[in-house]
Amino acid sequence: MSGGEVAGILVAVFWAILVSFLAVVLVRLAQVLRAATLLVSEVSERAVPLLNEASATVRSAQSQLDRVDAITTDVQEVTSNASALSSTVASTFGGPLVKVAAFGYGVRRALGRQDRGPRTDRPRSVIVSRTLPSPRRGGWRGRGRKD
Repeated sequence: MSGGEVAGILVAVFWAILVSFLAVVLVRLAQVLRAATLLVSEVSERAVPLLNEASATVRSAQSQLDRVDAITTDVQEVTSNASALSSTVASTFGGPLVKVAAFGYGVRRALGRQDRGPRTDRPRSVIVSRTLPSPRRGGWRGRGRKD
């Protein structure tokens, strides 16, 4: 055998080995593609119902949010109305009530002075080592002064 024939046989053997390796790789690749196809079909069979349920859940959540938005708007309106009513009542009745209370206090005080008369010998009351001022001196304003 000549060198060319040996080289030709070697090339043919290497070529056969290479083709067999490529055939094995292609067979395994075909198996992987079949498994991937099955996996994708199973995932799509399970994903479609899940997506439908998720879509229904999102729609339900949106309707609930719309209801909450309507309730919030109504509560805001009620709050502003209550605030306006409160300020109206305070401005309408607040001033006159203060004047009536002050008038009543003045009348009560004036009538109380007329009943007692000008008495200066009235003793002071002592409670737990605190001296209470006599009512004639104007309540607590006279506190702290020495007699």
